[in-house]
Amino acid sequence: MLTGKQKRYLRSMAHHLDPVFQVGKGGVNEHLVRHIEEAIEKRELMKISVLNNNIEDPKEIGSVLAEQSGSELVQVIGKTIILYKESRDNKTIELPR
Repeated sequence: MLTGKQKRYLRSMAHHLDPVFQVGKGGVNEHLVRHIEEAIEKRELMKISVLNNNIEDPKEIGSVLAEQSGSELVQVIGKTIILYKESRDNKTIELPR
């Protein structure tokens, strides 16, 4: 679990990132989750955007993606989801205590 201070720090780092994946009308599937798992291992922090043609709630999509990919949901703002997972091999982000 991330603390409030850690989430604030990650949000400030994610502000400058571009979305890596988009969730469209197909919604969340195992193909998307597998790609997110691979990408988040290298990046640790990533943005995902929910397209307008998706009728599901972005907060629900964020929690499902976080749960299935084994990552932490940092924030859902509008149609943008921010996920974080500490990398085993490529650790670059040092979280505050």
